[in-house]
Amino acid sequence: MSDLFETKATRPRQAASTHSPLADRMRPKTFDELLGQDDIIGAGKPLRQVLTNDSLPSMILWGPPGSGKTTLARLVAESTGHEFVSFSAVTAGVKEVREVTEQARHALRARGTRTILFIDEIHRFNKAQQDAFLPHVETGTVVLIGATTENPSFECNSALLSRCRVFILRPLAETEIAVLVDRALADGERGLGSSKYELKPDARRFIAALANGDARVALNLLELSASAAAAGRPATGPPVITLDIVQASAQRKMLIYDRAGEEHYNIISALHKSMRGGDADAAIYWLARMLEAGEDPLYIARRLIRFASEDVGNADPQALAVAVAAKDAAHFVGMPECALALAQAATYLATAPKSNALYTAYSRVKQDIQKTQNLPVPLGLRNPVTELMKDSGYGKDYEYPHEKAQEAAGSAYEGGVVEQEYLPGNLKGRVYYEPRDSGFERELKKRIEAHRARRRKMRGQQ
Repeated sequence: MSDLFETKATRPRQAASTHSPLADRMRPKTFDELLGQDDIIGAGKPLRQVLTNDSLPSMILWGPPGSGKTTLARLVAESTGHEFVSFSAVTAGVKEVREVTEQARHALRARGTRTILFIDEIHRFNKAQQDAFLPHVETGTVVLIGATTENPSFECNSALLSRCRVFILRPLAETEIAVLVDRALADGERGLGSSKYELKPDARRFIAALANGDARVALNLLELSASAAAAGRPATGPPVITLDIVQASAQRKMLIYDRAGEEHYNIISALHKSMRGGDADAAIYWLARMLEAGEDPLYIARRLIRFASEDVGNADPQALAVAVAAKDAAHFVGMPECALALAQAATYLATAPKSNALYTAYSRVKQDIQKTQNLPVPLGLRNPVTELMKDSGYGKDYEYPHEKAQEAAGSAYEGGVVEQEYLPGNLKGRVYYEPRDSGFERELKKRIEAHRARRRKMRGQQ
């Protein structure tokens, strides 16, 4: 890292207590210790540049849990020498915001010192509460740094978002988690180095994988495993952290998934696109990601039914029946038993022949409904229920195809084709449904093309 982060005036940070959790004690003290975010703090990268130019903007740090958002905010404050005030949107409200901004205004006037206002989980403030920051951000009274795990495009007030730069933090890679674990084991001051633990390689790999990119999860699991290893340490030699100990210390892996947030839509989109692309393996993976994270199986079933008509359609008419059967199974037996029924449907849909002809046809119809005059139903297609309706012309000149077939005795009559016009006059001859050469729709295409050809012949058209 550049000397920038070492030469700027900083305020001493209170050391973490020896009784603090390992994850807190190992919180990076310098940018060099911060893992995984070189894309924004590396040489020539966006945040590095604004710190070099001493032009710190208000910003939103967007990233998954344990990616270093709070740590990065603290390091930014220390590198600039600004005051740092932190609170959580879970417990604070507009009253606290006003108090903090008033103190920041006093510090700026009295000492010329700017204040960084760090708000954890800023997405939990509603749009009206977020408005309270706007005048103070605009005047430069505070530099706002908000941290969120949710997409700021959806969760942050557009006016506030336009006044902030968004920096995206990524989850740590397994190799970076492994470095973090080794660092904690070796650090005798803040970490576990004084006890000289031995960590087995397979145990290290398990921690790195289970952490799912979250540094806090990795260090918490390491600390629990170290305590268990110390309790059962051998009479001689260092305590050994084995795979069995780590597995016993681990709770169920927490999947990154929010049924009301962006990841919900990201994963259902991944499932839909995997099925559309014919990848049964990816389809069952994304399906399981949702179910194992607690998604409502009936929501998934609804999406499968939609897919069966939108992306498979008449290329395989059985696809809709399979999807509806999976919905019925999910409703009848619930989780976890219905998981296999949903997986069966997802893999069937992924491997089925595809056609979006129905989707395209319906879209064309919607456009015509919006753009053209909605003419009344032709009189010939109306059912004359009463004498008045019959006298008014309802059903007049309607050609009944079955009767026509009997009259023609199978010679002049061709398979249900009559001169009857079924569309409104302003849409006469419009073609909406164009089957593809895929699966059963190939047969439907032959039928429809033959039907249209007979209609043209009957009308004396080529």
